[in-house]
Amino acid sequence: MSDRAARFVSRLTHKTLALILAGGRGSRLKALTDWRTKPAVPFGGKFRIIDFALSNCINSDIRKICVLTQYKSHSLIQHLLKGWSNFNSERGEFLDIVPAQQWLDEGQWYRGTADAVRQSMDIVDSYGPEYVLILAGDHIYNMDYGELLAAHVESGADFTIACNTIHKSEASHFGVMKVDAQGRIIDFKEKPEQPDTIPGNRHMSLVSMGIYVFSTGYMREQLEIDAADLKSSHDFGKDIIPKALDKGHKIQSYEFNNPVQNMEPYWRDVGTIDAYYMANMEIIAPDPPLDVYDPDWQIVTYQPQLPPAHFAGCGNTCHVENAMVSGGCVIQESRLVNSILFSNVKVYSGCDLQGVLALPGCEIGTGAKLKNVILDNKCKVPPYTVIGYDRKEDAKKFDISPGGVILVTRKTLGQGGNYLPGVAVEDRQ
Repeated sequence: MSDRAARFVSRLTHKTLALILAGGRGSRLKALTDWRTKPAVPFGGKFRIIDFALSNCINSDIRKICVLTQYKSHSLIQHLLKGWSNFNSERGEFLDIVPAQQWLDEGQWYRGTADAVRQSMDIVDSYGPEYVLILAGDHIYNMDYGELLAAHVESGADFTIACNTIHKSEASHFGVMKVDAQGRIIDFKEKPEQPDTIPGNRHMSLVSMGIYVFSTGYMREQLEIDAADLKSSHDFGKDIIPKALDKGHKIQSYEFNNPVQNMEPYWRDVGTIDAYYMANMEIIAPDPPLDVYDPDWQIVTYQPQLPPAHFAGCGNTCHVENAMVSGGCVIQESRLVNSILFSNVKVYSGCDLQGVLALPGCEIGTGAKLKNVILDNKCKVPPYTVIGYDRKEDAKKFDISPGGVILVTRKTLGQGGNYLPGVAVEDRQ
């Protein structure tokens, strides 16, 4: 990028406010969202899901950020306060946490993504941005939003939608679009049963990433029109976009590109147990499609001060392969394959862990055998427990995803924990 182009992008990013929608229920993640909203779910050993959208903002030099929260937001808010409070207010930088407050209607919480933004417009206007970048807080990806903003301005569009090409079999979970030769969107359907495919490839579809760029005045106008429509569900994909197309507004697509050189575009909606599990597994693959170690595109997070991981008493009986082990972990002589241990996990001797995600604070007792398992935070697996080797027996106690991933919680282990009234706040993280 030339110096002139870089200055152009820099001016745009400084005039932009990012709104991160982080209030969804996340019910498809089952017990992982019983006590936390989906953007607060731990990911990749030490991160939270929302860290990826926030880190993209920082790496794109967008430092005016509002996070809109609603359901089960305490864990998320604590994470943001601890890990994302180092903005320079003297330079106009901030991260503002905006809970749902029923400003406009005391009988209504957010009714959809568009309504969430509309209910926060007084806060948006108080910051006076020229552009608003709307982001989902529950996707895993690296993206340079500066290039997206530049493309939006250069195209002269009313608003721009970031898009990605995925297999047709997965496209029915997203907004599917058609574009002309100049990238202008000419058709859009939200979660169609039979998704359209891109020209020349009947197996792939072009879908919305849930990332939008608006000029502030245009956005405000469209949200007010939508709010007056009693038949609307007040959602960007279901209402705002189709209505704008019907009116002939210029909606531009922006093809997603990975900001890291020589890396294919990587974007995952981790809205189901299988998708969440597979995205974690991809991080520890021998040739991972998303490089969380890249110093030029750092993923920022909060993590407490912890000692390094310790492999204790490991001799010939230890075996570690494609594993990620976080700070505070202690692993006695065991077998650890294709697994991620989050912070403060204890693995006692003689364990065999294959395809295990152990969230923070778990303890895995002596001789336990676990395969294709997610352990929610602070699970205490009893010694010689076997999970993942007898589907019929596992189904009697645990949730099993369509892909065969077994979700284990303190409740299913009979330990109560964060399901009991009065439990300590730190146990709900």
